[in-house]
Amino acid sequence: MRQYSNEFKEQILAECQEVGNVALVARRHQISENTIYTWIKKMRKNGSLKPLPKAEKQCLEELKKRLKAVSTENDRLKRLLAEKELELAILRELRDRVNPR
Repeated sequence: MRQYSNEFKEQILAECQEVGNVALVARRHQISENTIYTWIKKMRKNGSLKPLPKAEKQCLEELKKRLKAVSTENDRLKRLLAEKELELAILRELRDRVNPR
């Protein structure tokens, strides 16, 4: 099992973005496609290939929990707003039927 530097991994991922073909880049550098996909997954999850110190990981997990809670609340409020807009549209339609201009 080979160890690759973070700089090398970032270079490979940048090349994958430029080329748009992971298989081609993997063949060019004689690396397994699965290895590159693992790096991509890690990059998307952490935002970087460099590992975070433990305290920062705990902070990151807390931020993820808060973001999820805020996103859930935001979705709930969007549904509530949509319901209220629908109610207003129905009331306007009823008003216009009873009191045509």
